[in-house]
Amino acid sequence: MLSFIHSRARAGALCAGLLLATTGCKDFLKEDNRSSLTQDNYFANATQAQSAVDGLYNRLRIMNTDVGYGESIWVGLELMALHASTLGQSFNNNQLINQSIDPANPYFSNMWNLAYNGIGAANLVLTRVPAINMDETQKKALLGQAYFVRAFLYYHLVRLYGDVPLILTPIDGTSPDLYPGRTPQAEVYTRIIADLQAAEQAGLPAVDRTGRISQGAVKALLASVYLTSAGFPLQLTANYQKAADKAAELIDANQYPLFTSYASLHNTTDKNQGELILQAQFAFGIATNAISALVIPYFAGVSKYNDEFGAVVPTPGFYATYEAGDLRAQEQQFYFSKYPSIKDPSVTVDFKTQALYKYFQVESARGNGVGDENWTLLRMPEVMLIYAEASNEVGGPTPKAYAQLNAIRSRAKLPALAGLSQDDFRNAVWKERYHELAYENKAYFDIQRTRKTYDVAGNKFVNVVGFKGEIGPAFQAKYLLWGIPSAEINNNKQLTQNPGW
Repeated sequence: MLSFIHSRARAGALCAGLLLATTGCKDFLKEDNRSSLTQDNYFANATQAQSAVDGLYNRLRIMNTDVGYGESIWVGLELMALHASTLGQSFNNNQLINQSIDPANPYFSNMWNLAYNGIGAANLVLTRVPAINMDETQKKALLGQAYFVRAFLYYHLVRLYGDVPLILTPIDGTSPDLYPGRTPQAEVYTRIIADLQAAEQAGLPAVDRTGRISQGAVKALLASVYLTSAGFPLQLTANYQKAADKAAELIDANQYPLFTSYASLHNTTDKNQGELILQAQFAFGIATNAISALVIPYFAGVSKYNDEFGAVVPTPGFYATYEAGDLRAQEQQFYFSKYPSIKDPSVTVDFKTQALYKYFQVESARGNGVGDENWTLLRMPEVMLIYAEASNEVGGPTPKAYAQLNAIRSRAKLPALAGLSQDDFRNAVWKERYHELAYENKAYFDIQRTRKTYDVAGNKFVNVVGFKGEIGPAFQAKYLLWGIPSAEINNNKQLTQNPGW
């Protein structure tokens, strides 16, 4: 039985998770007698419609969901990408590295359940809000945000699990789709693209600096979807041009300027600013996380966090692939190898490895010890690299493609590239994705769509299946997808398991 059948837009749940509400929770709670709310009677007015959509923003935090001690979904994705290790305190993390995980693992079930719960909430909005008597411009914008959230969640599901049930209406105990079968990936991608195209026409602002979904976010995600669907397994190569065209719309608009300091990627002041197109929102007292604590080496003693997990640590070989002089590899840029002790700032703690300064939130680590760092979902360098890669696949490197790649390299204090063949340019873009978008949950999805991985020892890209990296066994073909959760297979006889699981 799908986990989202009882998903409802209850005001208590909405206010508890609400970070982006335009109406106060206190006023909203006065609106109705909450004990009598059902799916059928909740969506009665514009206030309820707005609050239901506000609640959908909780779903964008899915990658930051804790699975266990030192285990978060974003961490799991990085450990499957072959260029991160973990310290020995996490059973599930080590199973991912050693490729000994099974479909009953909470990583697989949590992602599935959370995504389908979010889809259920979006389906309620998309089904109920159109009938509400309210301002049509506001209604259109609300529906656009719901379309985006549904597309975002299905995009993660289809990449992780392959064929997945495609549910587009609310589900209850009497629904014919209560026990659905798996929908072919091509159909899921068709719906994802249709949802994003609907969101694109919803009158959303071009840019939003408060954390809400904007035209920029829609276009960026759509460019990513086109690029992914052009690769494996669908290989819809015509979508390379569509990816380049959609990315070019954002590039030409020039509304997401690159930060001058990498610190802006993870500090409090620059949340939702500059190159940050869309982030999952966190704020102290409303929604917090352990992102920063997860990247600090195990009990290093450099922060006020209750735990320093050492959950995801860059492998030495990957760190060594940054070019000489690359600013990103210098101390306290993307990485750091030492930091002052929290007990005695005059003492420097040597980590004896490189940790991810990219996610170290100085304000909370040295302040109240409660992390509220935003998690970046989409930022402009990814869009620039999508354009560079996709346009190169269409007709080789162009001046505009070089401009995108070299702008990122220039910020990193690296020389511009020129005169490359199509193959060499492709490899240069792929390397830049690994180096610029490092540990942002892009690498595993790149492995899936290219069937290649970065061989750090040889400084080249090789077939991923059968490749043995710095840690763990040789990569098994079955790990190109996640296992369908065992509980879903047991409860729904319409579902089949992925190969090898």
